[in-house]
Amino acid sequence: MNFRTETIAGNVAAIRADGRLNMVSAPLLREVVSEAIAAGTVRIVVDLSGVDFMDSSGLGALIGGLKVARQAGGDLRIAGATPQVALVFELTHLDRILQNHATAETAYRD
Repeated sequence: MNFRTETIAGNVAAIRADGRLNMVSAPLLREVVSEAIAAGTVRIVVDLSGVDFMDSSGLGALIGGLKVARQAGGDLRIAGATPQVALVFELTHLDRILQNHATAETAYRD
């Protein structure tokens, strides 16, 4: 799994993920989110358009990131979820907490 972080819209950290978000890569996502927040960017969007599989560990990393971002006075949003990833959110009802946005660039405009 690869993660790339870039700044969009001036003050939003877009974390772009590619591969499988599972128990192996979930700790790395937590680390990347924490690093962005420690650097002073508390508005985070995780772009899942390159994620072809996600399990409960991936969900846990996203919810953990949301908690850390909110504790820092910010927010974490998701964008571009593939059909398999969107299904995981729907089945767990976490789509009510982390709504999927079309793109990372529109996540804070929706």
